[in-house]
Amino acid sequence: MDQETIGIVSGLPRSGTSMMMRMLQAGGLELLTDDVRTADRDNPRGYYEFERVKQIEHDRSWLDEARGKVVKMISQLLHGLPKDYRYKVVFMRREMDELLASQRKMLGRRGQPVDRITDPRMAELFRNHLERVEAWLDRQPHFDVIYISYNRVLAGPLEQAKMIDGFFAEDLDVPAMANVVDRSLYRQRG
Repeated sequence: MDQETIGIVSGLPRSGTSMMMRMLQAGGLELLTDDVRTADRDNPRGYYEFERVKQIEHDRSWLDEARGKVVKMISQLLHGLPKDYRYKVVFMRREMDELLASQRKMLGRRGQPVDRITDPRMAELFRNHLERVEAWLDRQPHFDVIYISYNRVLAGPLEQAKMIDGFFAEDLDVPAMANVVDRSLYRQRG
């Protein structure tokens, strides 16, 4: 990835974005993180977040610092990225029932309500959101996107790491990327 491009790891919450950040770091890409959100039971290897991303609608001053690096951003915030930068997006997908189970477990541990919206309704909302975001990304000439399945990464990390290396047109450390995939953290299975 050239020093003018901003790498983005995106997707729905609980879709494997932290795992992908860890893979890209192991591969040799530089991350933009701040360690404000620390590791916990839900992400024992860390979240790899940069808090200022959440304020993209009001604060874009950090984008110059992100050039040549990879930052994590949930899919709901992608539309806030300005057109005067180039982006390479690794968009994570995960089986919906697993994603919902993982989110429910995390919310429950945090003492937050888990039954305000039924799983079928939440799945419908998420699917509609993904359709809109993916259609929007297809129309953005300043975005290059690769869609990666969390489930496929777990099943074949080396194969998926090779695809990601090709997407970034880098000489990433593909074996190191594959080696950081920890199947023991695959706790909410479909």
